[in-house]
Amino acid sequence: MTKHLTLAGFLAAFSSLPAWAQSVDPQGLEIIGKPVDGLMGFQPGVTQLATDQQWLDGMILVIITLITLFVTALLIWVAIRYNAKRNPKPATFTHHSTIEILWTIGPILILVAIGAWSLPILFRQQEIPVADVTIKATGNQWYWSYEYVDDDFGFDSYMIGAPALGGENMKTPEVIAELEAAGYSEAEWLLATDTAVVVPVNKTVVMQVTGSDVIHSWTIPAFGVKQDGVPGRLAELWFKAEKEGVYFGQCSELCGIAHAYMPITVKVVSEEAYAAWLGRAKAEYAGIPQDLTFASAD
Repeated sequence: MTKHLTLAGFLAAFSSLPAWAQSVDPQGLEIIGKPVDGLMGFQPGVTQLATDQQWLDGMILVIITLITLFVTALLIWVAIRYNAKRNPKPATFTHHSTIEILWTIGPILILVAIGAWSLPILFRQQEIPVADVTIKATGNQWYWSYEYVDDDFGFDSYMIGAPALGGENMKTPEVIAELEAAGYSEAEWLLATDTAVVVPVNKTVVMQVTGSDVIHSWTIPAFGVKQDGVPGRLAELWFKAEKEGVYFGQCSELCGIAHAYMPITVKVVSEEAYAAWLGRAKAEYAGIPQDLTFASAD
């Protein structure tokens, strides 16, 4: 699909201020999916994919913890019970059929159980459903380009204050002012982009992921999705966000000197807000005339 960009859309990708079509009232959206200094564990999962993965991780952690404790206790017991002081005359047997059968069948049953739980979760990720919204994400050195496939428009997304925009990669007063103008705070530096992917809540979104130069990777931890973008190939992932808010991700494949400075911002909004944003975005990025009443909706 041909990407349509007006002069205004082209300049918006490089301007120091966020594009006006991106104003989905960011101050009214809760920032949910972001890393927090000093905390451990997963970001809040807002898709079924993410909650499934987090449950699977916890379940496997319980299993491997029990196995570790059992093996450790067994080693300690053997070391105490069968040391040279207690057994001056060592045993001469070479095998024990019952124990050998148990330590063969036991791990097999554990692996089968893990597979029975994990494979359905894997298949759920890989079986791409029918999309309500289809977006193509193209990784570039070092920013993302997005195309709303069904609506014939696209835009580029740069980190606010990114070196790729000629900045010095420092929290200068100008960069902080850009963050605040876009509805973010200083805490979102290195996470927020000048334009964000906007999707409706509780709708199936299919992302088509590729790369224009080297391998990149489109990742949103709170959605439980990660897909490499390989030049010359078109891969897909999907998600259905269940909560409105702002979510951050990063390119997760080492792609060059500015790899650390190509974040991803996704805003999940109500269907009404999405429809209003879609009208404004079509007008700005594709030059498609829109009904004034619709385009100016809140």
